[in-house]
Amino acid sequence: MKPVCRLAFIAAVIAAPSWALAGQSGRGSAAPAAQAQDPVAEAYAQFLLAHRLEDDNEIDGAVAAYKRAMALDPKAADIVSELADLYMRQNRAQEAQATAEQALKISPANHEAHRVLGTVYASMASQGQGRGAAAQQRDNMNKAIQHLEQAIEGPMGRADANLRAMLARLYVRTQAYDKAIPVLAELVKQEPQWQDGASLLVEAYASAGRSAEAVKWLEEQVKDDPELLPTLGDFYQREGRWRDAAGVYKQAVEAAPRSVDLKIRYAQALLFAGGRDEAIAARSTLREALNLRANDERALWLLSQAERRSGDVEAAEATARRLVTQNPKSARGYSVLAEALEERRRYQGVVDALAPAMSTFRSGPDPASTLGLLLPHLGFAYQQVGQYDKAVSTFDEARKLAPDDPAILGYLIQANLGAKNYSVAADLARQARTKQPDNLGLARLEAQALRQSGKTDQGIAVLEAHLQKHADDPDAYVAMALQYADSNRGAQALKTIQDAQTKFPKEAGLAFEHAAILEKQKKYSEAEAVFRQLIAKDPEHAAALNYLGYMLADRGERLDESVSFIKRALVLEPDNGSFLDSLGWAYFKSGKLDLAEENLKRAADQLVTNSVIQDHYGDVLAKMGRYDQAIAAWNRALSGDGDAIDRSEVDKKIRSAKQRLPRR
Repeated sequence: MKPVCRLAFIAAVIAAPSWALAGQSGRGSAAPAAQAQDPVAEAYAQFLLAHRLEDDNEIDGAVAAYKRAMALDPKAADIVSELADLYMRQNRAQEAQATAEQALKISPANHEAHRVLGTVYASMASQGQGRGAAAQQRDNMNKAIQHLEQAIEGPMGRADANLRAMLARLYVRTQAYDKAIPVLAELVKQEPQWQDGASLLVEAYASAGRSAEAVKWLEEQVKDDPELLPTLGDFYQREGRWRDAAGVYKQAVEAAPRSVDLKIRYAQALLFAGGRDEAIAARSTLREALNLRANDERALWLLSQAERRSGDVEAAEATARRLVTQNPKSARGYSVLAEALEERRRYQGVVDALAPAMSTFRSGPDPASTLGLLLPHLGFAYQQVGQYDKAVSTFDEARKLAPDDPAILGYLIQANLGAKNYSVAADLARQARTKQPDNLGLARLEAQALRQSGKTDQGIAVLEAHLQKHADDPDAYVAMALQYADSNRGAQALKTIQDAQTKFPKEAGLAFEHAAILEKQKKYSEAEAVFRQLIAKDPEHAAALNYLGYMLADRGERLDESVSFIKRALVLEPDNGSFLDSLGWAYFKSGKLDLAEENLKRAADQLVTNSVIQDHYGDVLAKMGRYDQAIAAWNRALSGDGDAIDRSEVDKKIRSAKQRLPRR
């Protein structure tokens, strides 16, 4: 039977009059008169009857008994609140609400009535729909909190963990975190089996800006409760502490080795922690996860990234294609496929994979997010294969989806530069700089567009103004020096980069730019000396190794050493098209035409719009007597970026090759 909470009823029954003899018991005494029945005692009897009937599932009878008790003792708020509780347990919310409010009119501090109303309002707050639902939900939550706060007052409330848990959830939902934290902290201690308690407490700590307390609390708790390890790992992730998160998830995986979810979270933390060793560990963990759940999309998506970062690019592509085949509507699958292909500089492959899928994603349920993820990959690939108009339209579509994304705008400007829409590119950069006046990347793009449209002085002025405002930024000096160099102002370029080295002696990257500018000034011995110093300090500086090797090859000097430098660069970046061009050119200068053609073909196929590389490839093909192919390569050089080639010289080579073609 349900415990009776109204102790006043017992006291009333004990104090109620009983049958007794009045006066003396002697001769002549009158017979005792029957006493009128006490309504309080009868109300208590009906109250007990209501409980018995409810236990027998005779709900209508229980309701009727409660109502008779209420009529007999109209001042007994506990009877009314008990009926309200019965209505609530029968999902008769409106009757429960009205009856509980009736109880509070009798006794405003009645805990049971407040409990019923708090619970009813909390339920209503989670069911709101339609117009005005948000405002109604907030009102219901506030009312629920007000009643529950009064319900848990006193010793009875303190013993009711469910009520306090309900109140704590409402505090979190209404962002009353400072109220939620003490309630949750006490509950988690008293009710360690309550799984949601720890995560709610951590959420409250974090949302209240008390992150250090959350971490400290979790770190103490996991010693005795390993089940909190994933929660601590999640919190470390929120804080960007990926290595700590990985360490915690590793312990969690060891405790639950068949948990696919924990393996995936562990692998993700490893990938964010960075480093090749972490990528290898993530790869192994994800393969274990897929052995347990073969088609898990998140595991496949992360595995492709782990394989790519660990250097197994072919496997990364295969995993990505597996994900795309399994779910052709997965934007993430296409995204990692694009990344794997880009790693191998297979930009036509990116176009072939992504372009046909765009119509599917444009008509999908969430085109903004899916297209926003994929369009930059497709636009960049179009640009790399020389389809500049398509690149422009692709980035323009991406910009409409994310008009305030500076990266997308930068891509759009670069695509217009590739398409030789210099005025458009300059205007876009200028407009963007009104909102982001301190963005060096935009300043460089505007300066480049102005220079290529013949407004060299204006382009220089843009970067000079930027450098004047940002004299504490070494990158601003580099941008200025390169602009001077590209504008045939070698002395100013050299002085600017030397000033930067004096001002920022610890910036190692300035040495590379210094050497490159010296080479452009044809100060080869000085450039070589700087490159060698840089390589001595950093033997794995791939760009320096390649630049020095190419510089020697281009001048036909020390070709064996040149090949050695470039091969060292290719060990570090085996698919770098510029490095492959350097090696092919060194072999060409050495007269090793087969090796030259092999490497230059790979470079030319990869970097279709690079005029220098296409020119080099044309030269080796002509030397091998393949004049028709050489002419095609030289034509690609003329239609490419135009950097660092003599167009009249290329035209001359084309005319000469045409004369050597067999007559038809």
